[in-house]
Amino acid sequence: MTHSSTLIAEDIEQYLEQHATKSMLRFITCGSVDDGKSTLIGRLLYESKLVFEDQLSALESDSKKVGTQGEGLDFALLVDGLAAEREQGITIDVAYRYFTTERRKFVVADTPGHEQYTRNMVTGASTADLAVILIDARKGVLTQTRRHSYLVSLLGIRHVVLAVNKLDLVGYSQEVFERIVGEYAGFAAEIGLDRVVPIPMSAYCGDNLTERSPNTPWYQGPSLIEHLETVDIGDDLRTGPFRMPVQWVNRPDLDFRGFAGQVVGGVVRPGDRVRVLPSGKESTVARIVTMDGDLEEATAGRSVTITLADEIDVSRGDVLVSADALPGIADQFEAQIVWMGEAEMLPERPYVCQIGTMTVQARITKPKYKVNVNTLEQTAANTLALNEIGVCNISFDRPVPFDAYTENRDTGGFILVDRLTNTTVGAGMIAHSLRRSDNIHWQAVDVDDEARSLLKGHRPQIVWFTGLSGSGKSTIANELERRLYALGCHTYLLDGDNVRHGLGRDLGFTEADRVENIRRVTEVARLMADAGLIVLASFISPFRAERDAARELIGEDRFCEVFVDTPIEVAEQRDPKGLYRKARRGELANFTGIDSPYESPESPELRIDTTVTASAEAAAQIVEKLRSRGVIA
Repeated sequence: MTHSSTLIAEDIEQYLEQHATKSMLRFITCGSVDDGKSTLIGRLLYESKLVFEDQLSALESDSKKVGTQGEGLDFALLVDGLAAEREQGITIDVAYRYFTTERRKFVVADTPGHEQYTRNMVTGASTADLAVILIDARKGVLTQTRRHSYLVSLLGIRHVVLAVNKLDLVGYSQEVFERIVGEYAGFAAEIGLDRVVPIPMSAYCGDNLTERSPNTPWYQGPSLIEHLETVDIGDDLRTGPFRMPVQWVNRPDLDFRGFAGQVVGGVVRPGDRVRVLPSGKESTVARIVTMDGDLEEATAGRSVTITLADEIDVSRGDVLVSADALPGIADQFEAQIVWMGEAEMLPERPYVCQIGTMTVQARITKPKYKVNVNTLEQTAANTLALNEIGVCNISFDRPVPFDAYTENRDTGGFILVDRLTNTTVGAGMIAHSLRRSDNIHWQAVDVDDEARSLLKGHRPQIVWFTGLSGSGKSTIANELERRLYALGCHTYLLDGDNVRHGLGRDLGFTEADRVENIRRVTEVARLMADAGLIVLASFISPFRAERDAARELIGEDRFCEVFVDTPIEVAEQRDPKGLYRKARRGELANFTGIDSPYESPESPELRIDTTVTASAEAAAQIVEKLRSRGVIA
């Protein structure tokens, strides 16, 4: 490999082959700009025998952007390049630095440490096994030190190096070092960090980085690299129960049928009894297959394909677990949530949730409290904003197997994704399931919805009217109900204003209240449809996410979306209730179309332009649509 040229494909392949057998440690560095984080990372890269930088990492010299030999690096230039990244905002997401020593490979997540970048630190720490928390020896334990430590504890990182840096600037004082370590130890115990290794160092001078420094003869512990090379980070997962989320299932038409995934807890061997969750079916492990041949055992962190002795149904998202040590199964939890979305969290809004290899729909209730990450104070909250952390109840649309996050980060952690933008908006850590999740069961009944439909002579349906205030929704819905009544249909009209007098009387018109209002209406409409009725739901329902969630909950065959498409100029001219005039005068806040958004349907079953279509004609069109869907004869 060349000394200074950019790595080419052959170099990368050679690198991977050369170091393939070494274990890997993932760690994150925490600390403010003045604590010396860039200097420490630069020193680690400089002192290592080989530097292999991620493509996202941008040093000043293009020749050093991907990788170079350690002896070809200029230390000052390297540190300056890393610091420049931070000033220019290059590492606002996460920059991953790769390097290796004789004994181990390393991936260090380099993230901004400021409070406004909490979500970035969470991203970098989510896969880290260890955290290096830097403290400036001149300043001691600061608020930022406490904040970083809290986040490290929150994210389940159990191994911590307390790097008391810049010791050269305090004369390598043992007294200063021990005072800082003593102060930090009390706080660490308070937040549950019990595996802290303090190391006195000077990243700039290289003291106690690769070997013990003669400047600190009073220190008898390991150097930073010695500790990173030898720390055992797999002990907890190996001694825990076996867990493997299924990532891939071989096609059933093949002679070989196996279930691929990564072991995220415990050890599995041929002959072990395992259970498939959530189905609960049991079998025995027949083989543990890899590209290099069968294994006698697979431990946490190993990606394998498992074959079973019995032909049982296993799908992506299922979890293979030890039959003797089962996880919980529930659909409601208390969880700590780090909010990472630009828009605030809206209680009861449906989000896509990824837990393990399973995808479910999730709703978060109003936070029980949020945590001030600087003071650890718990305060009341109605929602969570960007970078805020709260404790909330969360419900999934179906039961999932889980462990508490403190026991297994892979089966106890999840991410939340916005349904419309497909961006990650939150990261969650399960504390425990809610007792009501175990105690509430669905009661089977003898008279079902099909029987009720036969009695009424038509199929149930929910006709969901959406559009701006003044668009004509209620007028058309009223005309439609009159026509359906004349045809002998059993109907009920749920009107937005009428519902606000009872079911939604405690709700205002904030985005969060609008989400909750539509959630309640959806549940009521579903019950009415289950009773066999044709339900006419007339609501502004401004957010596409809630309308899509209503469709999913109720079912495509029972949901008919009617977009009453009226330009806001026309609706405002009509203004039958005088609401637009109030909104324009500033007397009515959060009014849809004025200072609150309306998201038009993308693919409604019917679109009615009321500037050219009268209410009677619109009702007739809907009747024909219901006939074409087989709802009425």
